Amino acid sequence: MKLGIIGLPNVGKSTLFNSLTKAGAESANYPFCTIDPNIGVVPVPDERLDVLAKMYNTKKIVPAVIEFVDIAGLVKGASKGEGLGNQFLANIREVDAIVHVVRCFENDNIVHVDGSIDPLRDIETINLELIFADLEVIERRIAKTVRTAKNDKKAAKELDLLKRIKAFLEEERLAKDFECSNDEEEALFKTYTLLTAKPVIFAANVDEDDLADDGASNPGVAAVREYAAENGCEVFVICAQIEQEIAELDDDEKDMFLEDLGLSEAGLDKLIKASYRLLGLMSYLTAGEPEVRAWTIKKGTKAPQAAGKIHTDFERGFIKAEVISYDELIENGSMTAAKEKGLVRQEGKEYVMQDGDVVLFRFNV
Repeated sequence: MKLGIIGLPNVGKSTLFNSLTKAGAESANYPFCTIDPNIGVVPVPDERLDVLAKMYNTKKIVPAVIEFVDIAGLVKGASKGEGLGNQFLANIREVDAIVHVVRCFENDNIVHVDGSIDPLRDIETINLELIFADLEVIERRIAKTVRTAKNDKKAAKELDLLKRIKAFLEEERLAKDFECSNDEEEALFKTYTLLTAKPVIFAANVDEDDLADDGASNPGVAAVREYAAENGCEVFVICAQIEQEIAELDDDEKDMFLEDLGLSEAGLDKLIKASYRLLGLMSYLTAGEPEVRAWTIKKGTKAPQAAGKIHTDFERGFIKAEVISYDELIENGSMTAAKEKGLVRQEGKEYVMQDGDVVLFRFNV
């Protein structure tokens, strides 16, 4: 899974990126300190892997991972070259979802580019810049397609679609709300990788005092939550500064620190849960002495396609899947004991994978 982190300058974007990835992206109290896109890969915490590793006396644990891409802060007018412009937006065209960091804290020592704290205004500013960036993509595609549309029916159909998308974006509406007429249009639409078509998770960045009640008393957070509910987005509340402090601690110290703050989980855990919910993802597990591993798939994925995540040969030559739920396996203490009780199921091509399935795929190529 790949997530792009965006936001205005000085909202805590790079501080959050640092804390999530410990990659040390430069963070400072002035716009545009993140000049190049920063990329960090983060393992997805999954206690089930540690338990299975002990059961199988495993040599290696391989968790699922999330790749974060952090780009320079956008400002109003970026599409017209203000600030550093929007040249970095190309770096997040391939992400699965966007994490939009919104400032919901007051701090006189950290300047806001617009001089005041207004989360909905900030969201609107970023949305407009993303729309303008998408319009550039569509206009370039129109210029390319119009040449062949006169003599090519397929190109003429695409040109009609492109013009409708352009008109839609020009009304300052997000591409995710655009409705295609048929499957053929839907397939084309996806190839444009429009930024405003991507799912969004809002990271409401608050100060430490607002963390304990999860931002419930912060009017800015309330506004972001209302906007997200109306637009099918996820929201999680963080204090990027606290997250950076947490990132420096080992696991035991981290648990104590969170407890002292009255928190049950760190921001990274909140973000991972939000992104899995938003994208409809889950994990199945494979286990043995060589390695224990988590594989991320879409909910509703059938066994052969899940096997294909491991290797294309597994999908091509799929015979069956030997499956047991993680909970049942742990309850019985070993795969051998579970098999003796007949709890390991033989599933075929139509089996829909479930979160926490422990699987051995049988295939022949």
